[in-house]
Amino acid sequence: MKPMLPTLTFEKPLGDEWRYETKFDGFRAFLEYGSEISLTSRNGKPFTEIFPEIIQFLRAHHTTFKPFLPLILDCELVLLENEYKADFSGLQVRGRMRSAVKIKEKANANPCRLIAFDLLALKGKDCSKMPYDTRRAKLKNLFESLGLPPSPDPNHPALLQPVQSSIHFNEVWEEVVSHDGEGIVAKKSSSLWEEGKRTDGWLKYKNWKYVPCFITAYEKTNGYFHVSVYRDQIVHPIGQVLFGFQPAEKQALFDTIKKNPASEDDRFLYALPGICLELKYLEVYEGQLREPHFHKFRFDLKPEDCTYSLFVLQQKNLPPGIEVTHPDKPLWENPYITKLDYTYFLREISPHMLPFLKNRLLTVIRYPHGTSGEAFYQKNRPDYAPDFIRSEKSEGIDYLVCDDLKTLLWLGNQIAIEFHIPFQTIGNEEPDEIVFDLDPPSREHFHLAVKAALLIKEVLDMLGLESFIKTSGNKGLQIYIPLPSRQFSYEETRLFTSFIADYLVSKDPDSFTVERLKKNRGSRLYVDYVQHAAGKTIICPYSPRGSERANVAAPLFWEEVNESLSSDHFKLPDIVSRTKSKGCPFQSYFEAKSRQDFGSVLGFLKRRLC
Repeated sequence: MKPMLPTLTFEKPLGDEWRYETKFDGFRAFLEYGSEISLTSRNGKPFTEIFPEIIQFLRAHHTTFKPFLPLILDCELVLLENEYKADFSGLQVRGRMRSAVKIKEKANANPCRLIAFDLLALKGKDCSKMPYDTRRAKLKNLFESLGLPPSPDPNHPALLQPVQSSIHFNEVWEEVVSHDGEGIVAKKSSSLWEEGKRTDGWLKYKNWKYVPCFITAYEKTNGYFHVSVYRDQIVHPIGQVLFGFQPAEKQALFDTIKKNPASEDDRFLYALPGICLELKYLEVYEGQLREPHFHKFRFDLKPEDCTYSLFVLQQKNLPPGIEVTHPDKPLWENPYITKLDYTYFLREISPHMLPFLKNRLLTVIRYPHGTSGEAFYQKNRPDYAPDFIRSEKSEGIDYLVCDDLKTLLWLGNQIAIEFHIPFQTIGNEEPDEIVFDLDPPSREHFHLAVKAALLIKEVLDMLGLESFIKTSGNKGLQIYIPLPSRQFSYEETRLFTSFIADYLVSKDPDSFTVERLKKNRGSRLYVDYVQHAAGKTIICPYSPRGSERANVAAPLFWEEVNESLSSDHFKLPDIVSRTKSKGCPFQSYFEAKSRQDFGSVLGFLKRRLC
């Protein structure tokens, strides 16, 4: 089966006849699901062995799919970063793997997903000749009937998800830009699915980044112009460009280089830095521009104006209404992290951090002069906050609420470093989770936090409770037990937290204590079960800390909790790459809520205390 292909456009496709979908950067794939399951590339090559997690997911839910078979879906196979962006470079790595053991490891840690955007057959009936709107309605109904999520969600365990379709270009475009997505595919509502055809009924409009650079060489064999920027006064190559030139522009550029070459060999005509131009591109992959196109000549620039720092600054578009003021401002000295670096961190980690911030009263700690300067707490929404910043009144305070990426980036520009949240959501008096804060007396006593965590894990496993663990970002560890919403009071959870605390103290009184006064604790770890209460807060998962170490409150896999663990292993510059390579340890956190049988545990404790 040959794919129907969109035509690239540089003009916004606007009009009532258009429908808009997020364009994900991945591998085009066809899912043919009948008596057997076939997952193939646009060239007919099988994906089943390289991406076994997709097949395993479908087989595990075969009973659910059975009434709708035979089924054919047109999809994009992706490594989903957020609701609007896929990690193409990470997918490339997966696509090159051939070791079954390594493929299984990656599939378990960070599974790929199949994003369906068209329905070609349902219950064996051909749907390709139906208008787009009809196919979309059937696709939407199919996913509702299957009980699968209605849109891409990197935190949902389903590995088959549909792309959304909208009639509002600006709404979709703002989300794509905010999340650094690839772009949009606009589709005519009346368009049919036409195999193997590149059509103007589908248009792709991309989220280009722009970079000023200069030409360093012309490649004789293929006509590419090689481009560079200055990095510390040294010419630094960033890629090569062929497309986007008018024929006359390309000829004039070639003639100029040919008449004034710096040198020449069998392959290249080399040019001294002098001709500046602006390119548009999708992203940087392995140090080179992906899909570069010529945009315009920059006769107003000198080569020394085309710098690597400017190149880095423009690698990510920011959503409308968001800017990074003083992007070079240092926030941490060692490791050296600028305000721009921090903003990019927040954007990249947002899919994993935002679910914990959403619909909760927020307290931030701001460091207006970087982490080496004075800090202050902020709860109230400031008067100068833009309209899109949500707030919620509680006990006389107009609390900030961070429900979306745009708010998170705005707070980042305000140099809000630490994000502290309560244990319950807005309008809910009952906790959504239990958290044990394991606080050793110093960093040198971190091993006590590890010891306490493993003892608690033994008890929780025996009780059949799912638990998650993260560093505090300072000197301790924090254990989370997700709870079903609105079912248990703080008074009831206190029975459990005090039971666990008493168990630890009885198990090893020389290592653990519930003593509130620091002077009476000695070198023992304080098991802070009192902190889990209404009005109290905890550091949000993935929040940085304002210490000079640039540590992050990092979610951990339980197998990482051992004698070699150190909170200093989880610094801000490494967290995004860690999450991309290993996955998020808290990925199944919200799903676990419905599986927790905390009621039985609580009933046992109440009977024990009677």
